[in-house]
Amino acid sequence: MTAPTFDAAAMLAGLRPWIACESPTHDADAVNRMMGIAARDLAIAGAAVETIPGRMGLGNCVRAKFPHPRRDEPGILVLGHLDTVHPVGTLKDLPWRVEGERAYGPGILDMKAGNFLALAAIKALIAAGIATPLPVTVLFTSDEEVGSPATRDLIEAEAARHRYVLVPEPGTQDGGVVTGRYAIARFDLEAVGRPSHAGSTLAEGRSAIRTMAAKILAIEAMTDADCTFSVGIVDGGRWVNCVATTCTGQALSMAKRQGDLDRGVARMLALAGEADGVMFHVKRGVTRPVWEPDAATMALYETARGLADGFGHALPHRSAGGGSDGNFTGAAGIPTLDGLGAVGRGYHTLDEHILVASLPQRARLFAGLLTRLG
Repeated sequence: MTAPTFDAAAMLAGLRPWIACESPTHDADAVNRMMGIAARDLAIAGAAVETIPGRMGLGNCVRAKFPHPRRDEPGILVLGHLDTVHPVGTLKDLPWRVEGERAYGPGILDMKAGNFLALAAIKALIAAGIATPLPVTVLFTSDEEVGSPATRDLIEAEAARHRYVLVPEPGTQDGGVVTGRYAIARFDLEAVGRPSHAGSTLAEGRSAIRTMAAKILAIEAMTDADCTFSVGIVDGGRWVNCVATTCTGQALSMAKRQGDLDRGVARMLALAGEADGVMFHVKRGVTRPVWEPDAATMALYETARGLADGFGHALPHRSAGGGSDGNFTGAAGIPTLDGLGAVGRGYHTLDEHILVASLPQRARLFAGLLTRLG
């Protein structure tokens, strides 16, 4: 049978409503609206779609199973998230637009374009009458951008029922894919000081903000080649004329090896304690395990590389920083190939964009993988 073809203009037209529906993680209603759009597109494509209720105040998930003679046997799981880091209203500063070889919009690279091209690949195979050797299931989740605290158990349970996991997160800058990811740990920070009037009794107070500022410098100074540390959220004080009683924050640590992360976690927890009347608390939050590629994942990659060679382009691979839900499936020993989505730059910024040409190219690769894995 003739291999499916993909038209970039048609794909952009289909992707645009996904980008127009802003879906920041902490706005469950917004995420659920996005899930509704995706669920409708999946149903039109012929999938049996179900909505899985969210928890922890986060959005719902969508699971879709496509028709197959052996639908209930282990197959291929397409795993993606539809939440983004961009708050509702970002479209004013980062509107949908196509400029030359680039298409812009909040969440377009991370990772709505990847999810959309994966669905486009499935639809093209169905339209061409090309059967996949294995059944295909799509799982779209709602909280990846905050570490997947509400969905990790769902992801791991679903992945365990499949032979392969394909993750259409953004491709690498050189047009490659991801075969491993670093370990990541998050931490909740809190400084608790002693209040006083900042004008008349300043010396009686003990500022939580001052302590937090010193701890931030200490935390980020711990960064080395094996383990990085950064503080990304800080909130403290309520009145400018009061010495701040509390200040909270969140920190992130990332390491290439689990042992390095474990040592980093120990260093972070050791920062807790009391000094000069201020108590500093460190609580470990959600963690992504290191995913190191095994022989099965590399065999999956070689299948993809062979397809890319046949299409006339290279497909390098590497382990990557920045977590994904592929951390969980890869670490569980399920053959996982990540970074299969669109190629671009600027994710998590107001310059987020994809290279338009990567949409049909990566969709073709994705469709090829679905037909080769058996």
